[in-house]
Amino acid sequence: MDLTRLPIADGAVPVTVFVLAVALIVVLAVRRWTPRALLWAVGGAILGAVLGYGAYRVVNVTNVFGDAAPTFVWHWAAAAFAASGFALGGLVAARAWRRVVSIVAVVVFLLAGVLGANMRFGLNPTLGSLFGITSTIDLPTDSGDATGAPSTPLYESWTSPAGMPAVGQRGSQTIPATVSGFDARPAGIYLPPAALVKDAPALPLVVMMMGHPGGPDGTVISDVLDTFAAQHAGLAPIVVVADQLGAAVNDTACADSDAYGKARTYVTVDVVNWAMKNLHVIDDPAYWTIAGYSNGGGCAITFGAQDPQLWKNILDVSGEPFPGSEQPANITKVIYGGNGAAFEASKPVNILAAAAPGSYSGMTAVFTAGSADPEYMASADTVAAAARSAGMTVVRADVPGAGHTGDALSGGLSAGFTVLFPVLGLSAPAG
Repeated sequence: MDLTRLPIADGAVPVTVFVLAVALIVVLAVRRWTPRALLWAVGGAILGAVLGYGAYRVVNVTNVFGDAAPTFVWHWAAAAFAASGFALGGLVAARAWRRVVSIVAVVVFLLAGVLGANMRFGLNPTLGSLFGITSTIDLPTDSGDATGAPSTPLYESWTSPAGMPAVGQRGSQTIPATVSGFDARPAGIYLPPAALVKDAPALPLVVMMMGHPGGPDGTVISDVLDTFAAQHAGLAPIVVVADQLGAAVNDTACADSDAYGKARTYVTVDVVNWAMKNLHVIDDPAYWTIAGYSNGGGCAITFGAQDPQLWKNILDVSGEPFPGSEQPANITKVIYGGNGAAFEASKPVNILAAAAPGSYSGMTAVFTAGSADPEYMASADTVAAAARSAGMTVVRADVPGAGHTGDALSGGLSAGFTVLFPVLGLSAPAG
């Protein structure tokens, strides 16, 4: 069994941990308390809750993760730390076996806190994605060598053969930074069912980027596209989830810089060249999509605006208004050497406004945001309006009830590919 694919956002693992945590609380609470031991246990619980909330506040004040952590983070942190403090305080005057149980309980309580917060975020559905570990995917032996656009749309010409897998394959591949020299982590790869059969058709290409902090994990987009593939005879794009942050997980602002390396060149040159050589994709930018979530979404619209001849489709899921928006002063200094004008020129709204008329003819851009995420809704509105004014065909969609977490990612991808599947020739046009 591949433990990296063990589901941790739902199913048996979190349920088991939560049930065990409750059982351990009961075991620790039911005892003959001395006043001194009870004082230590209650005091430990109070101190733990304060520390949990304090850690949440420090994270937000120092802006470690860019955006403010949602309130549910401190709820889970305070609960896990309070339960741990209770267990540690209860060590006073406890029997030997209770002390062992208390130590085990601390581990379980902290694990429950991590799993609970992760379930709410919804960005790390598997054990591997939580720790940034994926298994290497074996590419089909006849993979590689991109081919030209099909003479008829795939949804008309393709018939799924007998024995085709019900779902696609996912994993990782190391993409050499031949041109850029960028220190990137292995990229996530998704091959839909239609890519896994003999004489597979050339398929559209999606290059996806995730948020900051985060990693090039393809679990969520793979799950979304497996659902689409099941509805369209196994057809879906081939996906490369590229690392625009690098091994040090810096906010590179998706730019080439002396500070963090050539992130832009890595994604737009090295990743593209590797995909053309190693994946059976359609050799036509009309069938290529640059996509991203949060930090990656800001990168996606920036790359699409900078190079409309390379990317004819853009999917910006809960994207930042521009790369580096979380820390503009630092980005100006570190990435652009203090050149504020260069930073301004790098923003997608300014790139779009400065482009020559007709530059974006034939381009499709989809912008999504969670309906419970007003800051990113406003960003999506602003950038979508600029893209529309510049000549792109633009669709703007909100994900009902979603914040800036996993539901916005999965819902945004679903909304985006609903628009893009007909554009990519994978399904009939609506109506």
